[in-house]
Amino acid sequence: MVKVYTTPTCPYCQTLKEFLKEHKIAFVEIDVAEDEKARDEIIDRTHQIGVPIIEIDDQLVIGFDKRRICQLLNIQ
Repeated sequence: MVKVYTTPTCPYCQTLKEFLKEHKIAFVEIDVAEDEKARDEIIDRTHQIGVPIIEIDDQLVIGFDKRRICQLLNIQ
């Protein structure tokens, strides 16, 4: 499962979501501006307050690290 932690004003979040859509990767978007519980949980796990954060099978990637995301998703 792929989860994307975002905010509505984050341009990197939009780029990440478009990238995933282009590669037909299904994902769940979690808006941490609205979901306080999810925001607190992801901050506890990463010690980061910035987005995007992407979770791929329990592996966390902070920011739009295209190389790491491709590696975890087996995208060439």
